[in-house]
Amino acid sequence: MHDKNIKDVIKTLTRFLTGNLLKTGLDGYVIGLSGGIDSAVSAALAVKAVGQEKVFGIMMPYKTSSENSVTDAQELIKQLGIEHTLIEISPMIDIYFDKIDDSNKLRAGNKMARERMSIVFDFAHKMNRLVLGTGNRTEIALGYTTLFGDSACSVNPLGELYKTDVRAVAKELTIPESIQVKAPSADLWSGQTDESEIGVTYAEIDKLLVELLDNSNFSMASLSAKGFTTTDISRVVSLINLNSFKRNLPPIAPLGKSEIPDKIQLQE
Repeated sequence: MHDKNIKDVIKTLTRFLTGNLLKTGLDGYVIGLSGGIDSAVSAALAVKAVGQEKVFGIMMPYKTSSENSVTDAQELIKQLGIEHTLIEISPMIDIYFDKIDDSNKLRAGNKMARERMSIVFDFAHKMNRLVLGTGNRTEIALGYTTLFGDSACSVNPLGELYKTDVRAVAKELTIPESIQVKAPSADLWSGQTDESEIGVTYAEIDKLLVELLDNSNFSMASLSAKGFTTTDISRVVSLINLNSFKRNLPPIAPLGKSEIPDKIQLQE
């Protein structure tokens, strides 16, 4: 994005957050702060939109979480001036899993993501606030998210920003440098990074997603001519297709009933 486009995007996203909060009549936003760039940008946008007093951050490390997860989140908190708390989730996870190894680390990672989001929603209920989402368009497209975990939220300002767009917005919002330059990671287990797990860099994924999603370019020959490898194309498309269920509400068995409306306006 060009600088002017970034400023326009930020203006649109802050208006979105202001408008949604006003529409609900609630008191602010609660967000889980991982020390990563997505939650940092979401929190910064919310502060810009509704003020620091209406944004509350929660750090929720597990015992194997990177130390940077907390220190980077704390640096962001200091920069934004928001209220916050830290809740260690190790007791909740360890009481469920006797041990975590290669046989169950993905299950444990998903459990951690859902545990964290259950805490955030509980705080939102207690504080009469909305849960602020952090999922970007790249993650949503690939399904690189935990269903009912980090994908859950009340509103999501980042859902139409690719990962590379989030980085551009982070720079404009002067997010701490340590957060901007760190390797993206869900921090679900020691040493885990997004790009090593996916097998393709975010820069390459995003360029490919622009072709597939924004330009409706589904031609293998055309994509190959643009420099994408067959391996990368197949990997990205397979993730989009495999995880499509994460982008939709659970299917309901059809019995011919009418759809439930968003609102009902009673008549005199």
